[in-house]
Amino acid sequence: MRQTFYLMLCYNSIGIKILHRYFGIEGDMMPKKILLVEDEKHIARFVELELQHEGYEVKTAFDGREGLALATSENFDVLLLDVMLPSINGIEICRRIRTQSQVPIILLTARDAVMDRVAGLDAGADDYIVKPFAIEELLARIRTILRRVTPEQTSSESLCLRDIEIDVAAYEVFVQGNKLDLTKTEYDLLKLLIEHKNRVCTREHILTSVWGYDTDIETNVVDVYIRHLRTKLPGAMNDYIETVRGVGYVMRE
Repeated sequence: MRQTFYLMLCYNSIGIKILHRYFGIEGDMMPKKILLVEDEKHIARFVELELQHEGYEVKTAFDGREGLALATSENFDVLLLDVMLPSINGIEICRRIRTQSQVPIILLTARDAVMDRVAGLDAGADDYIVKPFAIEELLARIRTILRRVTPEQTSSESLCLRDIEIDVAAYEVFVQGNKLDLTKTEYDLLKLLIEHKNRVCTREHILTSVWGYDTDIETNVVDVYIRHLRTKLPGAMNDYIETVRGVGYVMRE
């Protein structure tokens, strides 16, 4: 059965486009487009086949320069970046992309040291997965990150706390009327804290709510993103996020 599916993969992208045109399916029903940048070709091919089997449209690059060119010239729903790439490494690609796009980025890394992971998150990555990984876990993380960035409602709901306003439908944050530029993960974290204003959110609760799955990520990743948020909030507003030692964080009215 699996071999049959693999034989069909060559026709997957064309077939989906024909079906969509025939039945008039557009918008969010279209397959999500993923860019995979991985220099180990046997790994890249395996991941590409698995992603196509799940219905994703996939483009693959084998070095950092080619990957950066594709990422900045085409629209993708998710980027999968290996960290150790020839010409330009994955963290530098991530940093450059963040100057012009908030597309979700998952880093693929063979290095499991905390500082390596923090460096990737500091560069703007939304998530990371350590090699060798189970393909099922990678697929789960992609589904999770797509759920986070796909609007589930079109209402004009807004959330407010002091001078901060979140337009939930537009996925935008305003501080004293000025738009605040946040990554998807930073947005989700701020939204969670404001939704739970005056209540302490534990680090474990934040990990589950923002990252969306039971994870082995250390809770100090939450501290990294809290630091990012505090840096982006102007002036004395970075004190809006209070640390409750040994527990987590809270925003109060």
